[in-house]
Amino acid sequence: MYTQYKLPYSYNDLEPHIDALTMETHYSKHHAAYTKNLNDAVAKAGVDKEIEELLSSLDEIADPALRQAIRNNGGGYYNHNLYFSTIGPNGGKEPTGAFEKLLEQEFGSISAFQEKLSGLAVGQFGSGWAWLSASRNGSLLLSSSSNQDNPLMEKAGYTPILGIDVWEHAYYLKYKNLRADYVKAFYNVILWDTVADNYERVKNGS
Repeated sequence: MYTQYKLPYSYNDLEPHIDALTMETHYSKHHAAYTKNLNDAVAKAGVDKEIEELLSSLDEIADPALRQAIRNNGGGYYNHNLYFSTIGPNGGKEPTGAFEKLLEQEFGSISAFQEKLSGLAVGQFGSGWAWLSASRNGSLLLSSSSNQDNPLMEKAGYTPILGIDVWEHAYYLKYKNLRADYVKAFYNVILWDTVADNYERVKNGS
């Protein structure tokens, strides 16, 4: 049984950057539906794996309809668990310590990193995500993917540690078609300590 991430904050705690109605709809409708549909699909498929392993081995699911259902809903479940766990009312501070130095080393500066990640988010055609991912050897990767896909499905050894959701349901009630404004505001709620912890877990294989 896959369990939806439990929010440690209220729907209105991320205002004015993300409004309460968007948070409530995003979490209690979209994310809840992905979780339910994933559990229904894996029960039919007779699959019992950790979500990272499941998404990394989709080609082992013989039935194409179930494979697609698990890809869509498993991605939605995993992506949103990551999304909601890496934002919060105490977010918005810049990365610090060793993780700050790593971002500067990999991308030149924090501002250059944000510019590249924002460009991927704004430039993603249609629904999808922009990602910061890490590998077991400690390297970082910026990428984007469509729909509810993520780097785990690409089987290149990268695990997402931060994702910007650019499906319209993530921002349209407040920002309408101004996706770039939403992406800019998103940096005000990122919990960089959590992202850094995610990096350490990937690097340490835990």
